[in-house]
Amino acid sequence: MSRTQFEERLFGGLRRLTIVGLVLITVVPFYYMVLLSVKPIDALLLNPGSLWVSAKDFTLSTYQNVLRPTSGGGQGFLRFLGNSALVSLGTVALTLLAAVPGAYAISRLKFFGSRQVGAMFLAVYLFPSTLLAVPLFVMFAKLGLSGSLVGLAIVYIAQTVPVSIYMMRNYFTTIPISVEEAAALDGATRMQTVRKIVLPLALPSLIATGLYVFMIAWNEFLFALLFLAASPSKWTVSLGLQQLDNGVEIPTTVLMAGSVVLTIPVVVLFYAAERLLTEGLTSGADKG
Repeated sequence: MSRTQFEERLFGGLRRLTIVGLVLITVVPFYYMVLLSVKPIDALLLNPGSLWVSAKDFTLSTYQNVLRPTSGGGQGFLRFLGNSALVSLGTVALTLLAAVPGAYAISRLKFFGSRQVGAMFLAVYLFPSTLLAVPLFVMFAKLGLSGSLVGLAIVYIAQTVPVSIYMMRNYFTTIPISVEEAAALDGATRMQTVRKIVLPLALPSLIATGLYVFMIAWNEFLFALLFLAASPSKWTVSLGLQQLDNGVEIPTTVLMAGSVVLTIPVVVLFYAAERLLTEGLTSGADKG
């Protein structure tokens, strides 16, 4: 066997082992979480290490408990899901509204310090959230938005706009400038060119960025706790899950059901937009 053949077989086997290991690390915890959520608590206590649930033990009562309103003795996650959806979708809309013009300006317009401005946006994203938490809370408290879902969505812009501009800037750079020049020769204004030509061409990047922003807003906990802790009716699903974790009387099976409810929407959205997400994240990598 030649050295080349040996290396190909060795690295091929290592690649397969790595893929299998990553799949197990990713899938097994989620599978066990789902498994615990459909087990009654007595079956879990009898055999906590079991990786299977029998037909007689299978139950969805934990999900009914999690989704039932608090007035009916449940945990009220249906309201939390609605609050999280409103905040996340609002964050996506506000972020794209601010990031699209910024990314286009950095990628197309020539001005002094354009490269430094692009790097500065990414540097801002690297600041820890704890540095922004207190000043943002004080500012929004004075504006009367400390317990508002709208205020929370606006706060998330501080986290999402910098990375969104950085992501979309690379994609806008790959769009041939000759397309915009042709539109200008036909009498289109800059805004018409962006709206009718650039944005349709950049749709994969917009979807990828929007999904990324949605996941950040959906899973965020620190700002949600800081701004909404005093308003239980406006809690997001991450705050609701923390409430379950802190409850001594809450069974582990109910906590796992809440974790599944938190995870499923993001997983569904990710797989539904997988092709566009991959295209939006990878295109522009060679020219960014």
